[in-house]
Order: sequence, then C-alpha cells, then structure tokens
Amino acid sequence: MLRKFKDSYYKMGQAVGEFPMVLLMAFLGAVTLMCFAELNFDAQPENFFFVKFTLVSVLGISLMFALKMLAQRIGKTVFLEICGVLLLIAFYFILPQKEDDFTEKFAFLLIPTFVLSHLFVSFAAFLSREKELNFWQYNKNLFINIFLTAIFTGVLTGGVELAVLAVDKLFDFNFNDKIYPQIFYLLSIFGSALIFVLFSQGGLRTLEKDGSYPEILKFFTQYILIPLLIIYAFILYFYAAKIVFKWELPRGWVSYLILAYSIVGIFALLIVHPLKQNSAKSWVRMFSRIFYFSLFPLLFLLFVAIFTRILEYGYTEPRYFVLLLAVWLGSVVLYFNLAQKPTIKYIPVSLFVFGIFSLTVPYLNTFSVAKRSQRAEFSKILIENNLLKDQKIDFGTKVTDTIADEVSNKFMYLMQRSDSAFVVNFLSEKDRRDIFKAKNHRQYGGLRAQFSDIIPAKNTVQTNRLEIFSQNKIRDISGYDYMFCPEDFDQKMTVNVGNDIFIFENISNVKDPTFKITLNNNKSWDLKPFLNGKIAKYKVRSGRVEQEEISAEKQLGDYTVKVYFNNIIAEKELVQRMYFNVGYILIAK
Repeated sequence: MLRKFKDSYYKMGQAVGEFPMVLLMAFLGAVTLMCFAELNFDAQPENFFFVKFTLVSVLGISLMFALKMLAQRIGKTVFLEICGVLLLIAFYFILPQKEDDFTEKFAFLLIPTFVLSHLFVSFAAFLSREKELNFWQYNKNLFINIFLTAIFTGVLTGGVELAVLAVDKLFDFNFNDKIYPQIFYLLSIFGSALIFVLFSQGGLRTLEKDGSYPEILKFFTQYILIPLLIIYAFILYFYAAKIVFKWELPRGWVSYLILAYSIVGIFALLIVHPLKQNSAKSWVRMFSRIFYFSLFPLLFLLFVAIFTRILEYGYTEPRYFVLLLAVWLGSVVLYFNLAQKPTIKYIPVSLFVFGIFSLTVPYLNTFSVAKRSQRAEFSKILIENNLLKDQKIDFGTKVTDTIADEVSNKFMYLMQRSDSAFVVNFLSEKDRRDIFKAKNHRQYGGLRAQFSDIIPAKNTVQTNRLEIFSQNKIRDISGYDYMFCPEDFDQKMTVNVGNDIFIFENISNVKDPTFKITLNNNKSWDLKPFLNGKIAKYKVRSGRVEQEEISAEKQLGDYTVKVYFNNIIAEKELVQRMYFNVGYILIAK
C-alpha cells in the first residue's frame, strides 16, 4: 500500500515537473473562482477582476499545453512560455474593465478564442512534415485522455462533494454552503487538469506513439455515426427537393443543420482515417468519396440560406461566423476533391487560420463587419419608414410594432458595441436625456418606449401578446425605510442594508424567467408565482390591460419588502416568454 502511494506521489511529481505552466493556470483559475464564490458571486466593479482573471487563466490551460507540445518538438520552452504569458496578459486587458461593459460582443470574442486555443493544441507540434499517422495517433490519444479525464473528474468531484455533505449532516459541522461550489471549482478545474496531464505523461513522445486501432471507434463510426449521417443527408436532400419544387427560399435554420452534418461527417472521416490504407476496409474509401461529393449541392443550399438572412437583416457576429464556416467548409470540400495528396492536417490548420482572420484582420473581422452592417441597416430603416425629421428620429410618427422593435433592437445592438457616437446623432437632446437616464444604458432598451403612436403590423398575431401595465406612476413610500430602483442592474445584484445582505435575481425575456429576493442566503421570496398569477388572470385576453397598481408585499425575516412593477408582458410564439419591468422595491425593518 505504501509502495503504491509512493508510486502515485512520484508520478504526480513528474506530471507537475513536465507541465508546470498548465497546472499553474488551472490552479490560478480554480482559486480565483473560489474567492469569487466567497464573495457571493457579487460582480461589483472591484470584484469583476475575479471573472476576468478566471477566464484568462482557464484559456491559459489549453494555450500552455499547446506551447508545451510545440516546445517538445522544437525546443525553446522558456521563450514560448513567456510569449504565452504575454499573450494572456494582453487578452486580459482586451476584456472590459467593468461588468456593465461586458456585453454579448465579448461572448463572440471569448468562445472563438477558446475554440482556437484547442485547435492549436491539435496541430501545434505538427507544423512541419511529420508523419500523418503520428498526427492522427496524437489527436486520437488526446481525445481518449479528455474522455477519461471527464469520467475521472466527474466521479472524483461527486464523491468528494457527497463525502463533505455526509460529514456535515451526520456530525453537525454546519459547513458554510460556499464550500460546495469551492470544492467543485477546485476539482473540476485544477483536478481535471492534473488528471489530464497524468494521462498525458511522456508528452509528445507518448501521445504520437503508434498503437493499434481501437475497435470501439471502428464500431461506433461504421454502425452508429455513418448511418446517422446517411439519414440526415436524405432529410436535407428531400428538403432541397422541396425548395426547388415549390421555388421558395430556404429557412434560416437549415444552415445550422447543413453545418452540423458536414462537421460531424468530417469528424467521422477523421476517426476512420488510418483504415483508408487498409484494402479490407473499402467502405471507408467509398464513404470518403461519397461524403465530399454529397456536400456540393448542400453547400449551394447553405450559401442561399445564409445570404437570404444577411441581405434581409444585415451582418451580425453569428451570421458572420456561419458564413465563415460555410466558406471554410467549401475550401475543405475543394481541397479533398482536387488535391493530389490531401492531408488531414488541413482541417484544423485551415479552421484555425479562418478563426484568426475573423478576430484580428482590421476592417474585415467580425466586429467591424457587423457594426458597419448594422449601422447601415439602422439608417435604412429610419429612412424607408420616414422616421427622420431634420435628421433626428421623430418619435411622434405613426409606426408599426415590428418596425419599432427593429429600430429599438438595432439601437441596443450598436450601444452594446460602444457605438453611441453614431446612434446619438439621430436623437434630440430631450430624447438623449430620456433614453440614457439609466446608468447602465448599454443594457437599456428604452428606445421603443419613446414612440408615442405604435400600431399593430398587418401580419402580426396580436392574440399572442398580453401586456399588463400600471397606470399609477406615483408610489406611496410611507412606512418604509429604504427605496431601491433596480433599473440599473441586470440579472443579479447584492444590496447591503445595515448588517444584512439582500440578493436580487432578475432574469426576464426567457422561457423560464426568474425574479427572486434572498435575505442573508437564508430566507427568500420567489415572485414567479405572483407573475404567473397575473398572467393567468387575463389569459383569455390580448393587447394591453391597464391596472391602477401592480405590486406585491411580503415579510422576509425582520423586513417587510414591497415590489412595484411597471408592467408584465407575456408573448407566445413557439414557447411562452415573459418580460417584466420592476419599478421600485421598498424595504422596511
């Protein structure tokens, strides 16, 4: 037993010595999140550092692993690690300083960056002319190690959490509830990184070593993945035939299905790549030829679907990335159909290059293209609907609800991308004051409320929309000690009242909205039943329903809390969504 313990300790020491920067990044990310949990996840300006540092540290795990693989191929370990650290520091300062500025724009920066860092891992050590079979073995072993790491980490994390819970409940230790997320962060980030590098000991030499082809992969690909791909191909071809027969434009979501079919098909071909050299596995060569030829008509359908949306609504970051993926997919199809000796390294390397292009090339990157396009769309809507008077928006002009929503959405889109200098040129001084009175105006979608004469569009089904609004704008605050206006927070905020802590959670505009008030992480008030009750009371009605006042009151610990709502909106298309606007919250002790 002691010998096994010494062996495990020795292997762990070897892993730490071999991958110190990978484990350092994982440790920093885990500890930072644990500190953030200790602060009740309160993303105040002084605490937002923890969110940014965690994101950068977690990004550093894959980046440092890729650089380690490259260093094992070419040397220069210290130089490459210094470059990696400098890159992470630069990325930290690219992210916004305040949570208010952390808009969806940065999701379109973070997600592609994380994807690119993992793509770099897949080929960093194979930039020169190493054997293609070694490249395949390396990535196959990485894939297996990731799968095993997920299983080990899940079992370890769940086991430790249950053990702590058992000790807490059975022996009355009364642990702070924060211990559970802290354990999860430590084990899921640092623990998983340690387990992964233990599986990857020996580094590049072990990972690229030749090995027998796993039978489970062949079975999975031949009898599960490829049949599913054939079924999806038939569905997509029948849909294409329907479009031609009815001579109609394709629906927008078909582009996602085609991309999914294509990417999964390429993944399947990568899995069975070594079998192409085996004459007994003719089904692999046949599937390879058929698959890439089958993509030609689907690519045409894909581009038609994408440009239909772009020409109608302009570029946004998601549409830009879908178009970029379509162009990349086209390049893959042409490469494997025309190249004399195609290499599978083209797939990750070319996708990496396209990704770098989308984020870094001036004028042509996703953010520049989307912003210019939405500027043009914003101006076009105003001009085509005669909403400009002396080059300012005339909010007294009669306008349909769809146009009002579109103007408001594009306004907020540009505000969230720090383009206020452009949009404010269309607003009078009074309108600027009214719209920007909220502190967090980049999250504030108040432009629609400025229109005074909104009419239903002819094709709008108004029976699907109900708005209950409060007529009384004067609030009675007698008998209360504190008044809180939550218009300047999004989703979650912590407020101190004396020695007590109130947490306000506000998530609207989703299928399952939340409005909850919690006192000292102990007593809570869920207002969702109140909101649902209001909607249910008028479920047979549509349009606008006026009430003198929309309010709810509850005793919460030693406090009386009263919430005033300005309005509650329910919309039903494919699913029902609820919106609500909280006016004021009053608190009395």
